[in-house]
Amino acid sequence: MALMFPRLAHNFAKNGYYPTDETTLERSLQALSPSNSGMRIIDPAAGEGVAIAEAAHHLGKDLVQSFAVEYDKERADHSRQLVDRALHSDLMDTMISRQAFGLLWLNPPYGDLVADHSGASQYQGKGRRRLEKLFYQRSLPLLQYGGVMVFIVPGYVLDDELSGWISNHFTNVRCYSAADRTFKQVVIFGLRSRRQDLGRSRVTDVRDRLQAIGRGELEPEELPEAWPWETYTVPSAATELQHFYRLSLEPEQFAQEIDRIRGLWPDFTLNFSQTGAQSRPPVRELSRWHLALALAAGAISGVVRSKSGRVLVVKGDTYKEKVRKTEFTEDDDGNVTEVRILTDRFVPVIRAWELTPGSLNLGRVLTISSAPATNDAPPSEHEPQPTAVRFPLGEQAMTQAVHHLVETGQLNPYPYLLRHATGDWGELCDDDRRQNELALKHGDRLFSSYDIDAGEETRLWIITEADRSSTTILLPSDY
Repeated sequence: MALMFPRLAHNFAKNGYYPTDETTLERSLQALSPSNSGMRIIDPAAGEGVAIAEAAHHLGKDLVQSFAVEYDKERADHSRQLVDRALHSDLMDTMISRQAFGLLWLNPPYGDLVADHSGASQYQGKGRRRLEKLFYQRSLPLLQYGGVMVFIVPGYVLDDELSGWISNHFTNVRCYSAADRTFKQVVIFGLRSRRQDLGRSRVTDVRDRLQAIGRGELEPEELPEAWPWETYTVPSAATELQHFYRLSLEPEQFAQEIDRIRGLWPDFTLNFSQTGAQSRPPVRELSRWHLALALAAGAISGVVRSKSGRVLVVKGDTYKEKVRKTEFTEDDDGNVTEVRILTDRFVPVIRAWELTPGSLNLGRVLTISSAPATNDAPPSEHEPQPTAVRFPLGEQAMTQAVHHLVETGQLNPYPYLLRHATGDWGELCDDDRRQNELALKHGDRLFSSYDIDAGEETRLWIITEADRSSTTILLPSDY
């Protein structure tokens, strides 16, 4: 089996993914020995599954069941070829039996937890919020008492909090520098033990040593080429594995389930029986505040006609965006800590499309939003001043592609529709302009073409039918 070479490991150090280098893996496995009966081992951040598969091979493939969890789909698919069972899932989205494994191989993703990170609410601690600590907390209950942990993390992660956890959960703890020092990793070995079975003085010694390594005051020895101590025996599985699955369905599982029940709703009346029921009127008349709230939420939309004859197409929506904030704090020693905070902000957007027949603002889109304006440029010098409309536009429509540009704020069709209605045909040759003038007299179809700057789109077409019953705004690719 091909292993990850150290020079390649650096290339895969992406999004917190730091695969174990070949030399560190080989030397770490020398510290493990098998028991005489069936063992169960797990890697909850397995990557491509190489490390846990090599551990199974080292302990005896016939005696071991290997399990893996991996968030990245491609790596999870690769690990399925190497281990007995693998989940494509975030570890925080799994249900796995507690104390069901004799070996916990934990090389978690590295990095800080941000305020809105998925799973951050499950973090139980008061120190620096790190992915390594979150994975430790979530993985520890999976290991049976007397089971072996191999924990590979950057040495600087060993703060007072994490050092305290390890010293209170494990006995026979040893800590070594990884063979490849590119990522400043340490390899920690230990046997899970009940806290009441640990000696207080031994706990203090282990914690102090790990803290010194974390502060950079103590450089641990490099992993030995030949293990000089008594090996850590991986115990036999003590309990049955009742749960090992992802809480949310994988896309493939979802597709199979839809196939099995022949659609999302095999019984239409079961899910839509209330559609024919009469809506209950509100307890009181809706105030303007209620109507505005419903409009901003997208619950009210469509054509609105006022008593004065004005016609608008109204559509409301609300989306969520992240507001970034950085705070700096300074302790008594002058050390500055940077904290990044992401806060959710809900932004309502209401758009109204002017469709009043004969209006000089015909086709103009009015946008109301609490978001900062992004297109506050002054009107173009080519935008026509209000002049007489030369022909009726009839019913106005736009293609889906144009609608997307309008919705995303890349295009305002009003100036071009007004130019078309007042006889400014845009970027047409003289022959086409003459054809339009003749069409005005004889009742033929009218065509305009305008240069636009809307992302990848550079040209907009407007076509009014010969009977003047409708006008369509489209892109050349829609024709």
